[in-house]
Amino acid sequence: MAALLELKNVKKIYDMGRDIQVEALKGVSFSIEEGSYTAIMGHSGSGKSTLLQIMGCLDRATSGDIIIKGTAVKDMNDFQLAKFRNKTIGFVFQSFNLIGNLTAIENVELPMIYAGVPRAERRKRAMELLKLVGLEEPEERAFHRPNQLSGGQQQRVAIARALANDPAVILADEPTGNLATNQWRRILDIFKRLNESGKTIIIVTHDPLVGQEATRIITLEDGAIIKDERIR
Repeated sequence: MAALLELKNVKKIYDMGRDIQVEALKGVSFSIEEGSYTAIMGHSGSGKSTLLQIMGCLDRATSGDIIIKGTAVKDMNDFQLAKFRNKTIGFVFQSFNLIGNLTAIENVELPMIYAGVPRAERRKRAMELLKLVGLEEPEERAFHRPNQLSGGQQQRVAIARALANDPAVILADEPTGNLATNQWRRILDIFKRLNESGKTIIIVTHDPLVGQEATRIITLEDGAIIKDERIR
């Protein structure tokens, strides 16, 4: 399979002031194949969340190259990067990050608004996505605000939002961290189905049960890769 995402000697250094610097990533290099399912694992402070921020174009590396779909993102200005990110990368966060004063369907529509999708088309696609992720009673729940939904339902809405612009890759940061066991199992089943349909999935997690859902595990420690294994 072709490489969808490549990192080449990526470093991230935070300047803490008073001549103190923290090297969060220490020359990380790997590639992610199109259609793959990868877990990025490590303890708190290992650098995995920093890595996700950089892979997702939410932060810039101090040095090194990040290439997504053949495009070197370090050459983009902030406007170009935001536009590229909206069309290429879908995000799912531990805390859902839904907008509280918008309904579920409006949250899903939001990335499509930024992409210039006409209203009728985005409303139709948003409803289809809510059904795709198995939101119970989608015609009713679609018009509920986040505080009217359970944690599992909110995460389903967040996954639907991540899929809004048919991104090349889904990046999920501890997507089951705020969910009860019966809820996170269903969320992982959604990721599995999406991957089986051809979607590239990257999950950042500290939970080995979540990591084992992937077919490849990259383990970080102190900002460096210590293991990279394919498990099936």
